[in-house]
Amino acid sequence: MKTKTHKKSSIPQFINREEEAKFWESHRVSEFLDEFKPIHARFAKNLSEGLHVRLNSKTLLQLREKAKDKGVGPTTLVRMWILEQLQSPQRHV
Repeated sequence: MKTKTHKKSSIPQFINREEEAKFWESHRVSEFLDEFKPIHARFAKNLSEGLHVRLNSKTLLQLREKAKDKGVGPTTLVRMWILEQLQSPQRHV
């Protein structure tokens, strides 16, 4: 029975995004194709209409922090808040 041997990646571990950006500025992804494996991606069907809301940078930062604390994205958190308000028996308008 053959066992798979794991070849060490020639893509280094990066300390931060700046270091990673510097690396990819001088390398091509095509140099490392044998190190990547395909994944199965699913995308939500866009059955609903969109709504765009403008927020100032301070508010957006607070939203992102709250969303991160809850382990969701900011869009998901806003959608949750809106649905909670719409389903609430007391309308706070």
